[in-house]
Amino acid sequence: MHKKEESDGIDSNLNFKSIFCELSADELKDLHSVTRAVFLKRGDAVFTEGAYPRGLYYVNKGKIKVTQIGADGKEQIVHLVKDTDVMGYRAILSGDRYSCSAILMEDSLLYFIPKDIFFSLIEKNPKFALQVFHLFSKELKEAEKKITSIAQQPVKERIAQSLILLTESYGFEKDGATLAIVITREEIANISGSSRETVIRALTEFQKDKIIALSGKKIKILQPAALRKAANISTDQGYLF
Repeated sequence: MHKKEESDGIDSNLNFKSIFCELSADELKDLHSVTRAVFLKRGDAVFTEGAYPRGLYYVNKGKIKVTQIGADGKEQIVHLVKDTDVMGYRAILSGDRYSCSAILMEDSLLYFIPKDIFFSLIEKNPKFALQVFHLFSKELKEAEKKITSIAQQPVKERIAQSLILLTESYGFEKDGATLAIVITREEIANISGSSRETVIRALTEFQKDKIIALSGKKIKILQPAALRKAANISTDQGYLF
């Protein structure tokens, strides 16, 4: 694993767009003093399924897939992580091992926060604790939606939904149309609960209909409204899983 740790604290942007927004200046200062910067490369694991957690991770900059291995041995992507997200807190709260693995989709910078510091903040700051449980509730809701989607929806809809999930998680490149993530057909299959071959067929059909354009692992969304229609998602609705 390509890993480097530093002890110069969390970036000042930690106070924005994250559960840490409810911390006081003194609490942030204390937090800065005990965190470690962790640099990882694409393909590295932040943590692995079955391991015991020592703390949680704040994503300063990066794209990460949270995965589980199914009964058939196939990887399933259960969650996508982006800048300012927090990972690993559920295993800490439950006092259990990690139920998933977190694998980098691109080189990333994270900050490690020891679990005793995390528990101390929850005990001392009710607003922070509420933010944590709101996050927990949101992720649980997403997981429930994904289970329903895989069980009930046609596979082509799920693949279209996966593309929308990628746009809402990682956005676009400067052209405003190309997904700002390099992703394989296998990874799309692991998000949508389908096979690589099915994903290839669906993407080819979307390209034929001029909904998307493909260039290697790059995907450009040409008609967002048509893609949402293919996903069976209304214009005022977010992704379904």
